[in-house]
Amino acid sequence: MIGIAVVGYGYWGPNLVRNIAEAPEAQLLYVCDLRPERLTMVKARYPAVEITSDFDEILRDPRVHAVAIATPVFTHFKLAMQAMMAGKHVFVEKPMASTVDEARRMVDEAARRRLVLAVDHTFVHTGAVRKMREVVENGLGDMYYYDSVRVNLGLFQHDVSVIWDLAVHDLSIMDYVLQEKPVAVSATGMSHVAGEPENIAYLNLFFESKLIAHIHVNWLAPVKVRRTLIGGSSKMIVYDDLEPSEKIKIYDKGITLNGNPQCNGEKVYQMLVGYRTGDMYAPQLDMTEALGRELKQFIDCVEKNEQPIADGNAGLRVVRILEAATQSLAQRGRVIELEQARLIA
Repeated sequence: MIGIAVVGYGYWGPNLVRNIAEAPEAQLLYVCDLRPERLTMVKARYPAVEITSDFDEILRDPRVHAVAIATPVFTHFKLAMQAMMAGKHVFVEKPMASTVDEARRMVDEAARRRLVLAVDHTFVHTGAVRKMREVVENGLGDMYYYDSVRVNLGLFQHDVSVIWDLAVHDLSIMDYVLQEKPVAVSATGMSHVAGEPENIAYLNLFFESKLIAHIHVNWLAPVKVRRTLIGGSSKMIVYDDLEPSEKIKIYDKGITLNGNPQCNGEKVYQMLVGYRTGDMYAPQLDMTEALGRELKQFIDCVEKNEQPIADGNAGLRVVRILEAATQSLAQRGRVIELEQARLIA
């Protein structure tokens, strides 16, 4: 039985607590938070769980094998490092850290101590995203584009921009679904509230191949949109996370290019473009709750000393893009190289 403590009972913490409390392979031992009213809520709903505002109390308890961190981003590094130095496995909310340097040090510490470091890239555990990866691997052909829109009205964050709040979801999905990793990023955006981070942004990601990715995130949209398009030479995917049932639609559509060389003094190639229109189908998806599936995998990895799908290296790759996009944003869209040689594939 894996003993787990949850640190942070704000927005996401209650979801972690519920799933861990229901997991037969784990025992929820502690919930830690600095606000007494939150701990009172925990005790009312989970009377057997110990509550504390002292993180060190958790670290000293040998019954605690793993710590799940659901606190503000700027606290992730310190809490995760303290937990790992105490010999605890770590499950940390995304983004895993505020900087690439912090993320890299977390990865190195986990490797040095042979601990599991999992990052809460929840979407990669959904049936829809796992199906997208399967289709991309087996039937999409050459990759052309990845285009994503994630917009809504609010909630404004005061400590991070819309990129770190919303684009992190799409970047984690892209990292999992695409077999190729980006080599550079360009970002533009704007803040419409004085003194606050950017509330709208556009990211362009470049690859070694002709694949291009575009991500649009916005806190000022009148409607909520969660839609991704992936285009390949053989098929195309539309992923709408707000669809209640048919979240994934796969289209047998595309273009065909035929070279027609003609010589009129010099060699000229006239490209003839043909359009192919086939069927659309919506595959059946596994509707298991993603967070429950993710936490079960984390618990299994702790028991078997294995690495999860969204490990520290996956979290590091996402933070690297977020940091580079932030640099680009400050320079009105200048292309920032991602130092591909240092990216851990």
